[in-house]
Formats: sequence, structure tokens, C-alpha cells
Amino acid sequence: MKKFGRLGVLMGGISNERDVSLKSGKAVACALKKAGIEVVAIDVTDINSVINEIKNARVDIVFIALHGKFGEDGTIQGMLEENAIPYTGSGVSASRLAMDKVRSRELFQKEGLSVPRCVVLNSHSHKEQTKSLRASRVYEGTAWQSHSCGIGFPCVVKPSCQGSSIGLSLVETEDKLKKATDLAYKHDNVVIVEEYIHGKEVTVGILDDKPLPVIHIVHGSRFYDYNAKYESNSTRYIVPADLSKRDYKRVQDSALLAHRLLGCKGFSRVDIILREDGVPVVLEVNTIPGLTLRSLLPKAAAAAGISFIELCMKIVENV
Repeated sequence: MKKFGRLGVLMGGISNERDVSLKSGKAVACALKKAGIEVVAIDVTDINSVINEIKNARVDIVFIALHGKFGEDGTIQGMLEENAIPYTGSGVSASRLAMDKVRSRELFQKEGLSVPRCVVLNSHSHKEQTKSLRASRVYEGTAWQSHSCGIGFPCVVKPSCQGSSIGLSLVETEDKLKKATDLAYKHDNVVIVEEYIHGKEVTVGILDDKPLPVIHIVHGSRFYDYNAKYESNSTRYIVPADLSKRDYKRVQDSALLAHRLLGCKGFSRVDIILREDGVPVVLEVNTIPGLTLRSLLPKAAAAAGISFIELCMKIVENV
């Protein structure tokens, strides 16, 4: 393991996903130590001093276990590149693009992937745009088109650049829309109001540019929110997912294409709704998904016979 030198694991960070990141970072650091690598855990609390902390730790490679703002949006990646410090995962462009659901979905749809119909709101035009979803402009393909029926209800409201379902709401009726958008605006000045898609919630991990076994997420909620992800004991994960061969392949193919279109490197996790008619609808790509023993990417890797230690090592080897 001497070929990897001294490895620094960045965790914590300044985003709303700090607690999740700390768990990911601690799990990764523990796994790498068991693999025989010299590891330094770095809890990121100040973005202005993080580079100095990394340099003072005299690390040869940085393992980024940060989620959300600063860690997953290309910012820390750019800082590391400016200082010629090697790091794990996707580069600046792919990280930035994956974090922006609006731009990434535009690319996906342009290249033939299905994405949810949505209305994109911003803080400047919020009041006018949310008078009624029936008069909203719905993004479809490469142009904005006016739809007399809008996207209807129920719908899902979420910040454009946020992870872990933070700021996300399911809106059943129009009178609940303002509360949901107000919540989303606390996390981003661009908000997506998208159609609620009936189907199976699935996710596909990508490792070494290959899809891992598909996971079917079964939960008691109407949608996979923060509670269902991190707090509920009723959420179940079926891996490999019990799908037809055709649907299984469609989901994996869509996930791999999304990963490649963004230019992701090494690993990612792609969230998809398998619509009732068998069409995979891509929701988003996570360039630094959760990396605890209970997280979805490790679950998928385990189903492929890859232990958590081996998963962490493969991510390091891809630097």
C-alpha cells in the first residue's frame, strides 16, 4: 500500500449534508486503514483554510467524502487542481453539472434519456410563476413551451442544487405550493417543480465505468424523502431488483449513459424512477453518494461481491 502514500479523507463540510458526510468519511477512513493505508481524517469546517490543512497534513492523495455544497459541486475539486493535489472521483465540470439538476436534465433529454417534466422557478420571477401551475411554462426537450394544463398535481418541489432530499416536498394541491417552494428557496435560489411519476424507485451505482446491480427502494412514503432515507425503519432495499430482464437492462443502460454524458469519473450513483410503462426516468446523478456501510452504493457493490474495503480501494485506484 506504500504506492498510495499518505491519504487524507475530507469529511464534514459546510453543507446541509454535513452529518451524512461525517459518517461517510469515518467509514471510508476506517476501511482504508484496514487495507493498510496511512490515513489522515480531515474535518472540513472552514473552506478558506482547507487547502492549508491538507498541505499541513502532508497527504499524497485526497479522498473526497464531502456531500452537497462545496464538496460535490466542483468547488473543492477546483481548489485541489489549482494546488496540484490528486483527488478521488469526478472532476470540476462533471461535479458542477451533476449538482445542477436543470442543466444536467437538459443534457440528458437532448441525448435521448427520459427526465421528469418540470417548471423551473427562480427567486426573481417566483411570484408570477407560482400564481398557478396551470399557466406555467414546462420544459420539454430543447425549448420552453406553454401548456394549458401545466404539470398538474401531485407534484414534487425541490432545490435545483441540493442532495439527500433536503428541501424536497410532495405537493398534493395548489394551495400547498407556496409553503413547499418557500422551503426549497431556503436551500437554493433556483427551484424545480416537477411531475410526480408513478413507478418503482430504483438506483444504480456505477463503478469503473460499469453498472452495479440495480437496487429497488421500497418505502412507506409517497416518495423517497429524507425521513425514508435516513430515519425510517420501514424502508427496504431489494438488490438485485426484481425486474424483468428488459427493464433491468434499460435501467442500467440509462444510468451508465447519464454517468458518461456528465463525464463522471470512477464512481457515481444514478437515481431513476422506472415508470409503469417500463421507461426509466432519470432524476439525478450523485457524484459522491453516501459511503457508509448502509449506503446504497456499498449495498450494490456488496451484491456484486465487492466488499466495502474493496470499494474504497477501487475508488482510490481510479485517481
